[in-house]
Amino acid sequence: MKIGPVVAGAALLAVIAACGDSTPTASEGGGGGKIGVDHPRADSDFWNSYMKYVPQMAGELKADLMQATNSQNDVSKLVNNVQALTGQGAKAIIMAPQDTGAIATTLKTLENKKIPVVSVDTRPDKGKVYMVVRADNRAYGTRACEFLGEKLEGKGKVVQLMGALSSINGRDRAEAFGECMKTKFPGITVFNEPTEWEGSKAASMLQTRLEQHPDVKGVYMHAGGVHLAPTLQVLKQKNLLVAPEDPKHIFVVSNDGIPQEFEAIRKGEIDATMSQPADLYAKYAIFYAKAALEGKTFKPGPTDHGSTIIELPNGLEDQLPSPLVTKENVDDPALWGNQVK
Repeated sequence: MKIGPVVAGAALLAVIAACGDSTPTASEGGGGGKIGVDHPRADSDFWNSYMKYVPQMAGELKADLMQATNSQNDVSKLVNNVQALTGQGAKAIIMAPQDTGAIATTLKTLENKKIPVVSVDTRPDKGKVYMVVRADNRAYGTRACEFLGEKLEGKGKVVQLMGALSSINGRDRAEAFGECMKTKFPGITVFNEPTEWEGSKAASMLQTRLEQHPDVKGVYMHAGGVHLAPTLQVLKQKNLLVAPEDPKHIFVVSNDGIPQEFEAIRKGEIDATMSQPADLYAKYAIFYAKAALEGKTFKPGPTDHGSTIIELPNGLEDQLPSPLVTKENVDDPALWGNQVK
């Protein structure tokens, strides 16, 4: 996950050597053009980190990036921003729709205009995409379940602070977490709280659950970027922000891999997080947008950058690696959360 020097644009976009049908290959084409980028929100530490990487990676890949827009977690703004970007000459679009079911009409419009779309972190439910740059979000839920299940020794109560269930990410994480708990740890009771990716809702819901069930011993946060600060605030108010060896400690596992989560792990305030690769999301979003403009195509299978491309009903998805971070590896310099200035 090191950012490191990126290979020059032409080399990075070179054809991947074929090793059968399972190996991604790129077919050469021509063309180029401006790439429009819409950022999904500015109230998340994770997305703010991603936004900082985008211009850096665009420079390294020599991509012609337009001034980015921000849809502020509002699909109507996303639609308007995409219309503005294409009206200003965008030949490819990078987006991260938070409501993955409501973007289909816009994707159809872009398809009709032959404007390829790269979706970052979220997978549109319908509508053609050139590539989704994402991690395996079901694996997030499963690993969080296994971590908490083992810490709680298969019994007790946990709160799942879910994202929005209108998002494939919220659904994937929640469903996998619930299925894993039911199958592997039936002695654990799970309280599901749909926060809509909002920190204030997470705080209110967690506080209510802790008042109703003071014996809660675990929390799974779907997004540390919006859930971490309010969760720590609630635990502190209730005198539950204590070291892991303290019997009152509530085990917390998160998602994102932001520096603030790493610091909380070092302090013993939370116990683990999944490191979503903000740096690689930016890098490969631009990589694939540029590849689309150059007429390249890809196939399902393992890549040369430690990921796997899978086939979707409406396109392809490059599932990038996302390691679990605990106190044992939190200081690993290869983690992007340790490289943010």
